[in-house]
Amino acid sequence: MRILGLLFFVFFLVRHAMAFTGTFGINYGRIADNIPSPDKVVTLLRAAKIKNVRIYDADHSVLNAFKGTGLELVVGLNNGLLKEMNANPDHALTWVEDNVKAFLPDTHIVGIAVGNEVLGNDADLSQALLGAVKNIYDATKKLGIDGAVQISTAHSQAVFENSYPPSSCTFTDAVAPLMKPLLELFSQIGSPFCLNAYPFLAYTYNKGKIDINYALFQPNKGIDDEKTDLHYDNLLDAQIDATYAALEDAGFKKMEVIITETGWASHGDESEAAAATPSNARTYNFNLRKRLAKRKGTPLRPKHILKAYIFALFNEDLKQGAASEKYYGLFKADGSISYGLKSSSTSYSFFSFKELGAGKWYTWCFLLLTISASTLILLLRL
Repeated sequence: MRILGLLFFVFFLVRHAMAFTGTFGINYGRIADNIPSPDKVVTLLRAAKIKNVRIYDADHSVLNAFKGTGLELVVGLNNGLLKEMNANPDHALTWVEDNVKAFLPDTHIVGIAVGNEVLGNDADLSQALLGAVKNIYDATKKLGIDGAVQISTAHSQAVFENSYPPSSCTFTDAVAPLMKPLLELFSQIGSPFCLNAYPFLAYTYNKGKIDINYALFQPNKGIDDEKTDLHYDNLLDAQIDATYAALEDAGFKKMEVIITETGWASHGDESEAAAATPSNARTYNFNLRKRLAKRKGTPLRPKHILKAYIFALFNEDLKQGAASEKYYGLFKADGSISYGLKSSSTSYSFFSFKELGAGKWYTWCFLLLTISASTLILLLRL
């Protein structure tokens, strides 16, 4: 058995870093005080046959819970650590050694996301991002895991100047000088451009300018990009092709775009109420999953199969900002699904963690997660 384990570890280290299997993944955010423990989450993910998972830190309780599961995990180095990692390569090496290398290969960590939505949003941290990425990547090389663990960072649409029509998109003048060397590095090491794309936000904050059906993948007249003579029948494809246009303008035509966050809030504050409904959230996620299941690219890049991580696994009651930030979850905190199936003629009810007594909680927990996961499969995998 030791020989087999050694052979597996060698294979794990020499394989090409590739942080995504299939087309669909999930973001496992934990800014909440009432969600299931990591081991129960593993039960849920495995029952729902979700293989790709992103977290926003490298919490050891999560990494230990994922041991031996086969789930592919991208860990996060949060924004608060960027300056330290930029300033001190030894600290970057220690961080990778303690939070990634120490858990391989039992925990299948396939990527490190260095910061989140830094460029275009935080001028101070923006100066530290490239150095932090370089030092984290160099640390993976020194530890011999660079072939297995992909380095990336996710961007919001704040990095773009103008995304309509898609072919007009470029990086902002403020972002471009910082973006180009970052893209050069990612091009050299084979990392994709990671985009957090939210048709929900575009629709909500551009009132009267976007057809709700265009945002929800529902039948609509779509838009035409006269420069490329391409037609778009949904907003997410247009957002992705705008990203490809910006990359091409910057000289990186061959770089792949992966959606690291996308989702739709099921509740929101007064300014978001028209869009943030359970019905719209259900429709978006259902139609997104159907879109991903087609395994096709976008109008501008038809050969680049679209890959996306849904945001998010759970509603997160401690998140700050607009009310909608708390309600992106496919699941409620008690483990029941946030909204029913697309078919209005089918109804489902679930046990609630809160309704079970202390002794019964452990007895029924696996059953609840399995039932919820089975429903999630129907919701997302059709």
